[in-house]
Amino acid sequence: MEWPLILALMLGGLVALLLTGLPVAFAFIAVNLVGAFFILGGEVGLIQMARNSVQSITSFQLTPIALFILMGEILFQTRIAHKAIDAIDRVITRVPGRLSVVTVFSGTVFAALSGSTIANTAMLGSTLLPPMLQRGYHPTLAMGPIMASGAIAMLIPPSALAVLVGSLAGFSIAGLLLAGVLPALLLAICFVLIIVVAAGLRPELAPAEPLPEMSLYERWRPFLIYVVPLSGIFVVVIGSLLAGLATPTESAALGCVGALIAGAGYRALTFANLRVAIMETIKLSVMILFIIAASQTFSQILAFSGATGGLIRLIEGLDISSLQILIGMVLILLFLGCFIDQVSMLMVTVPVFVPIARAVGIPDMVLGVTYLLTLEIALLTPPFGLLLFVMQGVAPDWIRIRHVYAAAAPFLVVKIAVLVLLIAYPTLGTWLPAQLGR
Repeated sequence: MEWPLILALMLGGLVALLLTGLPVAFAFIAVNLVGAFFILGGEVGLIQMARNSVQSITSFQLTPIALFILMGEILFQTRIAHKAIDAIDRVITRVPGRLSVVTVFSGTVFAALSGSTIANTAMLGSTLLPPMLQRGYHPTLAMGPIMASGAIAMLIPPSALAVLVGSLAGFSIAGLLLAGVLPALLLAICFVLIIVVAAGLRPELAPAEPLPEMSLYERWRPFLIYVVPLSGIFVVVIGSLLAGLATPTESAALGCVGALIAGAGYRALTFANLRVAIMETIKLSVMILFIIAASQTFSQILAFSGATGGLIRLIEGLDISSLQILIGMVLILLFLGCFIDQVSMLMVTVPVFVPIARAVGIPDMVLGVTYLLTLEIALLTPPFGLLLFVMQGVAPDWIRIRHVYAAAAPFLVVKIAVLVLLIAYPTLGTWLPAQLGR
């Protein structure tokens, strides 16, 4: 069987199963079973598939995924993160669109503590959306910053998805965690600028609000009690990586210890909320491990069949540059992001994109950080961007999905502009890992 037919059948079968609503992990397993039997050699192929699945999920490199998720769940379930948001709210004053700016700062801070875009967006939405709407904020300046800054958790370490991308693609996980820092900070700055300009030009979008009189001590005390100590967790996680004192797994473990200490120190940690945090971590981790196991076998079947090599030779024979190939990959990811979730996008594209990128000389870190930012954008692309539905789920009943789409649009433009900047100047993502030898 020729490799183009094998590639078409594998990808076509996968898409068909996904369209039926079958969970992504089971869709991949079904395709893998058929592929392993007919391409890897009958019963021997099925045995090899089972061995691949076991080997792929017993890698020590995957440990940070569960640990980063647990760290964020502890802070979320103990509601310490909510108190940090209240503290940030107190110290930001006299700025147009104040609550929207508070949202961006809070979302960026919690992104550095959670690693989960869904948890970040849900927490910001449930905490900050009601007061903004009650005070007359336009839905665009109320919901837009929540979704935009909630998605930053995909870029800022500790990002569980960055660990997943690194594991699936064979990239340096420590390097990929660091590569997202500068693009994420640039996004946050751009979000604040667009909010301040919009609210300054059209004050009716974000009505001014009377602030209670407070002394300097009253205003900054909660910030010093909640935000500064929690920032220490981020410093421990990233500082240990930067200094070369810990591997990603060890730094994630330190983050979990820090979250437990914070929960106990604030007297917010109970057996009940710890149990919920652990159960949520188990649910997410098992789902991710199923996906990793299926993805590794899918990659091997494509390689063994000659589809991967044939596709690489075909692209190498075309008269196009590596930059054009990278742009093509980004366009494919953006298209897929309109219809499927981030993990499915990774599983479909990594087995094909990574070998091609290496064959044409695209550096791993350039592809990796471009992947992360493109996946972040896909969280907000209609009609099926995941965070769009998370936002609608926490919004009042009168908010329709069209309002959510409209609120996301200006911030999508900003994200795409930063993505273009990243493609034009890859050092924006690779500079920090290169400085630290990652």
